[in-house]
Amino acid sequence: MSTVGQVAQKVRSKNAGPFWLTIDIFCGSDSAFRQIGNAVSTARVADLFQVAPDTVKRFDIADLHVIKFSMPRPVVQGDIRDRDMHGAGWAPLLSELAVN
Repeated sequence: MSTVGQVAQKVRSKNAGPFWLTIDIFCGSDSAFRQIGNAVSTARVADLFQVAPDTVKRFDIADLHVIKFSMPRPVVQGDIRDRDMHGAGWAPLLSELAVN
């Protein structure tokens, strides 16, 4: 069984302002875009990151073979409880998600 990280060309995460986080999946090809797009639903991403599904936004950019997920950060960037100031630590978690 393959993972998102094995099928995609690159997976990255970063802050989208102090209140939001974004995760980009650069698929690299039409076939990878379809495979990942069919396997990785908004509900799966919400479950993975333990957030409410209605707070996760999904953007499919077919011309670029990119799938983007955005969601509110668990705490505001820079808060004393913030364990990932730049939001870069979320991508590896999504990279390990299985795709069929």
